[in-house]
Amino acid sequence: MHIQVFKSKIHRVSVTEADLNYIGSITIDEALMEAANLIEGEKVQIVNVNNGERLETYIIKGERNSGVICLNGPAARRVAVGDIVIIIGYAYMDFEEAKNFKPSIVFPNPKTNRIED
Repeated sequence: MHIQVFKSKIHRVSVTEADLNYIGSITIDEALMEAANLIEGEKVQIVNVNNGERLETYIIKGERNSGVICLNGPAARRVAVGDIVIIIGYAYMDFEEAKNFKPSIVFPNPKTNRIED
């Protein structure tokens, strides 16, 4: 049996851009993607802390260390620049494997969207 489990999370980053006139997706700083074990094209859930909105989209790789978090296309209507969001990735895995799986979670500074030591 396979189940869907929480795999990755970028916890509390600030939306830097909202581009309505784009095809769709979320652009994420490449450094954040790597730290959270997320890849370009992966489906993610976006949870907006400011207004409670939840949506699903896919990732586009943003410039490394830019701090970019940009909701594109229709998703741009569900956020405002400056909103705090949580980005969550999920994975299907074997039930027994899932019991021991440890997700990748990053806690960037929400003012800079960068991981600080």
